[in-house]
Amino acid sequence: MTPSLSPTTSHHVAVIGAGAAGLVAARELRREGHSVVVFERQKQVGGTWIYTDHVETDPLSVDPTRTVVHSSVYASLRTNLPRECMGYLDFPLVVRSGDPRRFPSHGEVLAYLQDFAKEFAIEEMIRFGTAVERVAPESEGGNRKWRVESTETEKRVRRDEVYDAVVVCSGHYTEPRLADIPGNLKICYLCHFKNVEEVELHRKSGTDKFLARKEMHSHNYRIPEPFKDQVVVLIGNSASAVDISRDIAGHAKEVHVAGRSNAADTLSNSPIDRFHEDGSVVFQNGKTILVDVIMHCTGYKYHYPFLETNGSVTVDDNRVGPLYKDVFPPALAPYISFIGIPSQVSPFRLFELQSKWISGVLSGRIILPSKEDMMKDIKYFYATVEAQGIPKRYTHRTQFEYNDWLASQCGCSETEQWRKEMYLTTGVRKRAHPETYRDEWEDHHLISQASQDFSLYTLTCNM
Repeated sequence: MTPSLSPTTSHHVAVIGAGAAGLVAARELRREGHSVVVFERQKQVGGTWIYTDHVETDPLSVDPTRTVVHSSVYASLRTNLPRECMGYLDFPLVVRSGDPRRFPSHGEVLAYLQDFAKEFAIEEMIRFGTAVERVAPESEGGNRKWRVESTETEKRVRRDEVYDAVVVCSGHYTEPRLADIPGNLKICYLCHFKNVEEVELHRKSGTDKFLARKEMHSHNYRIPEPFKDQVVVLIGNSASAVDISRDIAGHAKEVHVAGRSNAADTLSNSPIDRFHEDGSVVFQNGKTILVDVIMHCTGYKYHYPFLETNGSVTVDDNRVGPLYKDVFPPALAPYISFIGIPSQVSPFRLFELQSKWISGVLSGRIILPSKEDMMKDIKYFYATVEAQGIPKRYTHRTQFEYNDWLASQCGCSETEQWRKEMYLTTGVRKRAHPETYRDEWEDHHLISQASQDFSLYTLTCNM
């Protein structure tokens, strides 16, 4: 078993990030009796939901010396889940900033998170404008501790502190992934280069021979106007590719989406076969076009540059591991944990359940399996993923069974049936009707059930 903790154990815990995961982590940790300090590099709560018109100095975000922008939100972004599926259990995402739509804007979600922080007095635990530079294990008197080095940016104040535990809530929508093209070449600034080193050599050579088109990642997309009268190819088949392609369609000369075909999609949609030096792109259907802009809507990397674990936690093809149930690395559990790693989920409720589990484990109220048993569970899971032919980079995709397992550990109720049906129905409609699913729906009975439950939750929590 993991080290025995008294049921009344209180720890001094560092939480990294004050986005949707970090805010609820701070609340649950304090509810469990722990003392908490939240580190947030921005000047306000909200994390990736904070919109900025600033973009990175490198449009592909591969230059290590670039100015890093945390948010990937574009101006027109709306949630791809209805507000009933968003939000924490006892704090529903009701209309707050004047956006009454069921699939609200990013501004509505940010206002929600700001209200949540005020409602539960979380801001008093946050150090704003403070970047975490290094997190590393340290032993004190035979007990494992964590050294956290941080810098308060404006005042240039450096702190070197020791905490009992660290909860990583830094998100995974800042470090872009780029597309792999045939031949296993990684597309960098110029599509024919194999890696960043070759790009740098090309830059130093002083030749502009291959600068026939612009490349960027959707992380640096904000508004459609700069694409006026241009031919644009978007690589990807995720929500961002679908949304951005429609956002710029009214301004661009042509829009082509290099992804899996969708019969309901009226835009050109075919995988890319190869690129040419003159800026042309050849699709697998044989069509060749001359392109002005290639935009990679290809997702993000899990990235923890501040974390030192001597190999106990690694990122391999976007698999963060080994992690027991996507949260605890067995060799370091329970004193370091991760919230928000699973993808394709109803996020805020997931963050809440993970936070409750971590808080209870740290206090000794919930007992983890032994390190050996946790590793056995992880190895069995990895073997199952491999046997199913699932690529390693999709390791962290989860279903409602995961939430229900967390709920069982925390003594909470399983996911409501209406929430499951609403989530799944939204996914079906999104694929069938990408242009209208946010504004046309037929699940009014589920909305009614959600409203009844929300009234019950808030009444119970306020008693």
